[in-house]
Amino acid sequence: MRKVLHFDSPTEGYHGDAAVVWCYDHRFELAIRKLLKRINVARYDAIRIAGGAKCLASPEQESEREFVLEQIRKSMRLHGTDRVVLMVHSDCGAYGGLAAFRGDTQAESRHHQDELQRAAAALRGSFPGIAVECYFVDFEGVWAVEEEAAAR
Repeated sequence: MRKVLHFDSPTEGYHGDAAVVWCYDHRFELAIRKLLKRINVARYDAIRIAGGAKCLASPEQESEREFVLEQIRKSMRLHGTDRVVLMVHSDCGAYGGLAAFRGDTQAESRHHQDELQRAAAALRGSFPGIAVECYFVDFEGVWAVEEEAAAR
């Protein structure tokens, strides 16, 4: 091997502030980083998968949900995380993009709120007592799904 970059990184383990389930769409990278800073999530285990929380709410195959649940389980075991941040975003290809909603941003937003509620319910069913926060990201901002709505 040939060293291509030098850096110093802490060798001790860490306690994770949260496991974060989100899409890998780079258009929202800055917004997500800013959100995580705002909600005091500095050390997180990123679980990036097409569609983000879709894999918990409406997976194409049950194995997708099981994979993400196992990743969260490992985050809890290895890094002591007790909080999960779920996100979905506008114009997500995993949902067919905005075109799947015929360009209706309100319909898309309502659909994604429902998806986040289903994803949160799936998490709470698998990990009773876990703290879950849900967010919808569009091209104008980040929107929190009300805690009462997500707990249904």
